[in-house]
Amino acid sequence: DPLRIIILIAGAFFWLVSLLLSSLIWFIAVKTSDSGDEPLQKGLLIFGVMLSVLLQEAFRFLYYKLLRKATEGLVALSEDGCSPISIQQMAYVAGVGFGLMSGAFSMINLLADALGPGTVGIHGDSQLYFLTSAFMTMVLIFLHTFWGILFFHGCEHRRWWEITAVIVMHLAVSGSTFCNPLYVGSLVPSYLLMATAAAWAYLLSGGSAQNLRRFLLCK
Repeated sequence: DPLRIIILIAGAFFWLVSLLLSSLIWFIAVKTSDSGDEPLQKGLLIFGVMLSVLLQEAFRFLYYKLLRKATEGLVALSEDGCSPISIQQMAYVAGVGFGLMSGAFSMINLLADALGPGTVGIHGDSQLYFLTSAFMTMVLIFLHTFWGILFFHGCEHRRWWEITAVIVMHLAVSGSTFCNPLYVGSLVPSYLLMATAAAWAYLLSGGSAQNLRRFLLCK
């Protein structure tokens, strides 16, 4: 579907712009601070992660507003007065766009680390770095998809607590990565939040236990 492809690519672009802006702010903060002050640098890293999350959600909101305006234009141009794509479909495709670009950058960072120097675990650290990073990348792709559905639903029905819940979950997942290399401390909470967000998004999209049972039984 050409329209969905356009929405997906535009969603990936919005995520990319949010990352570029947050990276620029963090880079300036690091360069203007004392590089020898380790606690300060760690604090700036935490600040950079939290800022990146907030900017991603701000750009998700801007993307929703843009798609809402585009929907009004599509309705005005259509012969039957109906939009060729629903806001739920837009939310899903936009979330996939955010998730795919997020996963692509996570993969690039892993490949950069894999080039060396050194060997993972050579100093007694965990040798599961690449495996756990792959699982974290996967959960973030799914989460962005579910968050897109929840966020757009909250904007559409003015349920601001749903938008707040998405932001809190995003901050929690990103903050849990500071538990590494204790990977259980980041992966387990992230997958629990993913299951919660998946069930929530499924119900908001019109799903039910009966539909799920019929799907599993191929009826």
